[in-house]
Amino acid sequence: MDYTFASDNVMGVHPESMTHIIAANTGAVASYGEDAYTEEAVAAVKALFGKRAHPFFVFNGGAANSLALASLTRPFEAIACHGFAHVSLDECNAPEFFTSGSKLIPVDGADGKIDLEKLRAATEARDDVHFPRVRTLSITQSTEVGTVYALDELGQLRQVKEDLGLRLHMDGARFAHAVAHLNCAPSEIVEAGGVDALSLGLVKIGVGLVECLILFDADVADGFAYRQKQACQLGSKMRMGTAPIAPALKTGCWIDWAKHANDRAKQLAEGLQALGIPPVFPVQANGVFVRFPEDSAKALREQGWQFYDFVADTQRLMCHWATEAAIIDRFLDDVDRVMG
Repeated sequence: MDYTFASDNVMGVHPESMTHIIAANTGAVASYGEDAYTEEAVAAVKALFGKRAHPFFVFNGGAANSLALASLTRPFEAIACHGFAHVSLDECNAPEFFTSGSKLIPVDGADGKIDLEKLRAATEARDDVHFPRVRTLSITQSTEVGTVYALDELGQLRQVKEDLGLRLHMDGARFAHAVAHLNCAPSEIVEAGGVDALSLGLVKIGVGLVECLILFDADVADGFAYRQKQACQLGSKMRMGTAPIAPALKTGCWIDWAKHANDRAKQLAEGLQALGIPPVFPVQANGVFVRFPEDSAKALREQGWQFYDFVADTQRLMCHWATEAAIIDRFLDDVDRVMG
C-alpha cells in the first residue's frame, strides 16, 4: 500500500528534528517541562508571536483545540465554526466534553471559510435564555479544504468578531502551510485576525511529537496549567517533545517544509487538471480535493494508492514534507491509465 496521499500524518518526524530529539535523550533533567529544552521552546514561541504569547505543549491537536475552546467558552455558551471544521466532525465530541457542554453551531461559507453575514445571523438569531449565547468563533487556517484566509479576510473577520463580542480560536493544524502561502510572518496572521488562542500545528509538518497551544490573553492563560494537568496533557518527559521546537522556529525550516508540501500539492493539482480532473477547491496549501469517477477511484485503490473520501463528496490528496515530485508523476501516470 502507498499511503503518500492519505494524510500528512503518515510521514514521521523530519530527520532534522529527529537529531534534536536524539540529542536530548541523554542524561537526567528536570521533568514535567521544567527543563532547558522546554524553556527554549517557550522562548522561541514568544520571539515569534510576541510577549503576549503564552505557550503550552500538549500531546495532540484535539487536546489543543478542545482545551483552548474550554478556556474561552463557558458551558452555557456556544461556539460557532464552519460545517467542515475538524472540531465539529473529527474530534468525537471532545470540545463539548472539555467545555462541559458548550454547543457547536455550524456556519456555512464558500471554500471552507466562514461567511461573515451568516456568522452575524447565527450570533444574533436569538438572545433569549433558552438558547446558548455564541461566545467563541473557531476557524481553521489553513482550512479543512486546503484554502487560506488572506490577511485582509482575517481583518474583516476581526472587525465582525469584535462587533459581536466574540473570542477567536484558530485551529492551526496546518498553520505553517498558510504562512508559506501568504509569505508573511506567523505573527501577522494572529494580529490580523485578533486571535485569542492558536492551536499551532507542529506534528503534521514534521517538527516533532507534541503540539503547541498559544493563549494570547494573560487572564485566560492564568491557571491553564491546572487545566492541562487535569486533562492528562502534561508530559512527564517533556524534553522529548519540545527539543526540536526551538531549532525549527528559530531557523524557519518548518515553513520551508510547508512550502515544499504546498509546491507538491500545486504540481499534483496541475497534473490532475491536465487530465481533466480539476480541483474542487482552490489549491493554496498542501491538500488537493477532487472528484474521481467512482470506478477510477476504486481502480486507483486496487493499485495500492490510499486517499480519503472527504467532505463535499470529494477525495482528499495530501502532500507532506517528504512528498517527492517523482511519486506525483507516478500517481498521475496511473490516473491517466485508469481514466483511459
